[in-house]
Amino acid sequence: MTVGDKIKKIRTFRGMTQKELGLAIGFDEKGADNRIAQYETNYRVPKTEMLDKIAEVLRVNRQNFYTVAPGCAEDFMRTFFWLDEDTPGAIRLFQLVRNPGKTGASDDTTVRYNDNDDWPAHAPVGMYFQYGLVDEFMREWLLRQQELHAGEITRGEYLEWKLNWPDTCDDCGKHEPHIQWRKTE
Repeated sequence: MTVGDKIKKIRTFRGMTQKELGLAIGFDEKGADNRIAQYETNYRVPKTEMLDKIAEVLRVNRQNFYTVAPGCAEDFMRTFFWLDEDTPGAIRLFQLVRNPGKTGASDDTTVRYNDNDDWPAHAPVGMYFQYGLVDEFMREWLLRQQELHAGEITRGEYLEWKLNWPDTCDDCGKHEPHIQWRKTE
């Protein structure tokens, strides 16, 4: 997704018009909607300072639009989030279960699964991470996907969790997140 696509997706998720967003970030009333339209169609690319204002008004983490450390764990995870938004269901997370008993060193890296209609025709390739932040993120993301599929959270809550990650993380319920993302009744 381009920066313009992300601005449009988040703006509409927040229920704002182009004019409302333009005015909120400081554009004159006459051209506020036009400027946002130019950003959303990628006719113009907002500078970093403008993206900061847009992120603040839209109440999202600025890393949805750019990162100061390309290739860092957060950048990597944002890429996954936006792929998940662009193509829902493209990323299928699943919990691996440890096979008790260690067997000597082996070149066999096969992970076996019980075939059903949820799996693609050709066996997928899996990967796991040995990097603390990414491991924690993947565990919580799996939980959020499970909650979504079980109807425990809405699609909007799921998107809200992703838009402000990592400030929405609660370590799988172990503490309160810095930013509340669940709708309260």
